[in-house]
Amino acid sequence: MTATVILQAEREKSLKRRHPWVFSKAVKQVKGTPNSGDTVDLQAADGSWLGRGAYSPDSQIRVRVWTFDQAELIDSEFFSRRIRQAWQLRQQLFDLTQTNGLRVVAAESDGLPGVTIDLYNDVLVCQLLSAGAERQRKHIVAALVQLFPSYSIYERSDVDVRKKEGLAPVTGWLHLPREHGEVTILENGMQILVDVINGHKTGFYLDQRDSRAAAARYGKGKTVLNCFSYTGTFAVSALRGGATHVTNVDMSELALETARKNAEVNQLDLSKLDFNKADVFKLLRSFKDQGKQFDMVILDPPKFAENKAQLMAACRGYKDINRVAMQIVKPGGVLLTFSCSGLMEESLFQKVVADAALDAGRDCLFIERLSQATDHPIASFYPEGHYLKGLVCLIR
Repeated sequence: MTATVILQAEREKSLKRRHPWVFSKAVKQVKGTPNSGDTVDLQAADGSWLGRGAYSPDSQIRVRVWTFDQAELIDSEFFSRRIRQAWQLRQQLFDLTQTNGLRVVAAESDGLPGVTIDLYNDVLVCQLLSAGAERQRKHIVAALVQLFPSYSIYERSDVDVRKKEGLAPVTGWLHLPREHGEVTILENGMQILVDVINGHKTGFYLDQRDSRAAAARYGKGKTVLNCFSYTGTFAVSALRGGATHVTNVDMSELALETARKNAEVNQLDLSKLDFNKADVFKLLRSFKDQGKQFDMVILDPPKFAENKAQLMAACRGYKDINRVAMQIVKPGGVLLTFSCSGLMEESLFQKVVADAALDAGRDCLFIERLSQATDHPIASFYPEGHYLKGLVCLIR
């Protein structure tokens, strides 16, 4: 018999707006003894049925909703249907002969909380990050094998958020294992080397696809400083767009070596590239002190805020790094700056960058907003799905 989670009075409003999370403080009573990941029914204080989701006793998000349709069962067909719908959308959005690295399932926004599935050419990478996703792994993997029978499947459930769900990290091949995780993908015709086993996230930053295209547009004829360059794909895109020279900066020797390989596989002129292993914050200050400037600077730092308590410190960090970056942009040059901190709202990020311009003594004109690519959709009922913010700034 399915257990039932009964909410406190007046705590059903978000569910009626189809937001898929129920926090622990909203729970009044649990009827039955559900285990971690079990499917439970959600009930308002007045007894009305609200939804059906996965129970997570170890998480502050006590229930993640699978469905708001009382007639919909959470079975193998449910997961096949949701994954198939998500894949059909991506096939409409992309020409797979030009772009074959993309997000197939974007968790809550595709109706599958805690489930992320990325495609890298002929390899699928899945992350199962919630108790419900973990409990349903058999159905999820079976649905993927059915839909992509000839593709290898690798699991990268090695994200810290699993700890909050009481889950240990899990990695490994789930279908058609390979000797290594290296694969080459296409992005708007650009070749990119990806390591699905050792790379960041599921192997690569697919969400920055549109921003890399912007780097090609704005980088034409410019000298470019690519900060936090990782595997150098902003650099490759800028050079393909006509940049005259790009300096990659990253702390990882392995990432810089992959950046060099990405340039080579795209047959770019390596004399137009520098690879600088350095701390970005220190190097920016060094360039400022030397009076060294660039026509375009790209700032794509890692997440500065993991929780609300870190948000103010994150704002100071973003302001500081943008201030120094603006000081090494030539007058009339461009700054591409990003925040992937979900807690950093778009308006707040713009204010932080504007304050950085004031402190830098530079005029800043916002000429374009950038966001996560279309394969990372934002459901109307789930604003948390909007996490990546970018600004193209003309610096005077």
